[in-house]
Amino acid sequence: MNHSINLRPPLAVVLAAALAACATTDPYTGEERTSRAGSGAAIGAAAGAVIGAISGGDRLERAAIGAGIGALSGAAVGAYMDRQEAELREQLEGTGVSVTRRADQIILNMPGNVTFDVDSASLRPEFFEVLDSVALVVEEYDQTVLVIDGHTDSSGPNSYNQRLSENRAETVAEYLINRGIRPVRIEASGYGEDYPVASNGSREGRRQNRRVELTLIPIT
Repeated sequence: MNHSINLRPPLAVVLAAALAACATTDPYTGEERTSRAGSGAAIGAAAGAVIGAISGGDRLERAAIGAGIGALSGAAVGAYMDRQEAELREQLEGTGVSVTRRADQIILNMPGNVTFDVDSASLRPEFFEVLDSVALVVEEYDQTVLVIDGHTDSSGPNSYNQRLSENRAETVAEYLINRGIRPVRIEASGYGEDYPVASNGSREGRRQNRRVELTLIPIT
């Protein structure tokens, strides 16, 4: 059986959508808020995330379809992601992980202070339950692929930060695989300090930059 893969829109169109307002759930209050990428750092991070999602998502979609995972089409895509988003918001309320919707993609932002100890790629034990909740939802909605990106602040050598970001992304990927998510659906990458979402000049900014982002992309 032949399957067709949707062509992606031009990069400029995708970037414009990424830099527009996004619906984000506050990880502690559960309230939805609208955020706009207003700073240079945020714009750079959004562009990097989109570029990574386009390239990684395309590869994963082709691999998933080749492995026999069915593809979504038409109006079914939006409804499918709506249901998955609602379950993720419910499961992750109060955990410190934010849920952002960008068109038909869902982005989970996992802050470093919640997931890992300083300078470590070993998951904090208290985060196991959170990732278990993510795995339950992602396993149920198996017509999606997952792009996992690790990011650091600018403290320390760039080469060290790059390795740390890769190791942290791979740790999250391995955990999800061990919880039943098929490896063909997952790609993990590290970007070191290249895509900050805040200024590295303050402690709070550095805290925000230390993160793992998980982007869920529908197979179309």
